[in-house]
Amino acid sequence: MLKRYALAIVVIYILLLTIASLVNNVNIPNLGSSFDDKIYHTVAYVLLTLLFYNFLLTKNVKNKIMWSATVAIVYGGLIEILQSLFTDSRISDVKDVLANSFGVIFAVLIIALHRKLKLK
Repeated sequence: MLKRYALAIVVIYILLLTIASLVNNVNIPNLGSSFDDKIYHTVAYVLLTLLFYNFLLTKNVKNKIMWSATVAIVYGGLIEILQSLFTDSRISDVKDVLANSFGVIFAVLIIALHRKLKLK
């Protein structure tokens, strides 16, 4: 059932992530650490990568993991550029790009582990 709505889910998630990335910081729950923002970035990009990979499972595409990771990393970079160009309240930050990339890498590891366990 999830695969049936894979495109809609990934598009809605990208729209929500774009809005959340470009608007003023709204009431984001405090996790109690000095790097809450980086945790949110990491989790957001784990989800983005997994959702895009899930969408690609419905398509006849080679290297689904590579494409999922590439799209997520490029999207994250574009968002950082857009933040510096179009917002006054958000700033572009290399540490955000690193947190995004860490999330993508973590998602790739999850996918690879899942595929390996599924094959056994």
